[in-house]
Amino acid sequence: MNKQFLIAGFAAIAATALVAAPSRTGSRTAGGRNARAAAAAAEDGEESKEVLVRIEQYPKLGRQATLSAPSISGGSTIGAYTGKPRPWIVLEARYQTQERCIDQLTFEWHVLLETKSATSKDKEGQAKLAPYSYFEQTVTYSNIPRGTHAASVCLHPSYLEQYGEPKAVGLVVKDSNGNVLAGDCESEIKGIPSHPKTLEKAFWNDPTIMDAKQQNGEPMIERRQGLQDRSKTIWALVNPNDYELVIQ
Repeated sequence: MNKQFLIAGFAAIAATALVAAPSRTGSRTAGGRNARAAAAAAEDGEESKEVLVRIEQYPKLGRQATLSAPSISGGSTIGAYTGKPRPWIVLEARYQTQERCIDQLTFEWHVLLETKSATSKDKEGQAKLAPYSYFEQTVTYSNIPRGTHAASVCLHPSYLEQYGEPKAVGLVVKDSNGNVLAGDCESEIKGIPSHPKTLEKAFWNDPTIMDAKQQNGEPMIERRQGLQDRSKTIWALVNPNDYELVIQ
């Protein structure tokens, strides 16, 4: 790995592995995501199909992806001991389905947190961590009627405190046979531009990104666990009618 790459983070990858990110507009990105899905299907030798799923709104990045959890009063044997709210990382996407009813849709999430944006005051401890942390999660929804729906995953406040804000998010939607229906990624990390030409070039599929090293030989990205489907968190109580039944 050359020195320029190590100093600039992922910047050297931009000229070779991925294309530069275009400007962000709702109609363009929605069309682009579905165009990329169709291109991916064509590469796999599949026939062109009508778009069954459209991603209408992509998850926000950075501080915009953090929210304080709703407060629910109730009995407790020890009482409340945290004086102020601890923000969660809440990643939400809005999508639209075209068929009367789809038996099953699987959403694959890929998330990079940036350590230097962590909210904890323990800067010495954070200095020992990799610059980025990678999380992935798969959520499958069942019996999705035609219309607009939401998909969401969350990270507990401790992840925001220790590992930072989300700076790159990838989302891939597949049917029950594993066919890609929609997908894309957006990034605020230099060298990992948004909207790759194909999903095969997205950051989580690119070993030059995922296996990159720092000058000291330590990994640029540390793989971690903890990303949860919304239904397994306190956020399950917020706007529950926007989400379909989770089966895994």
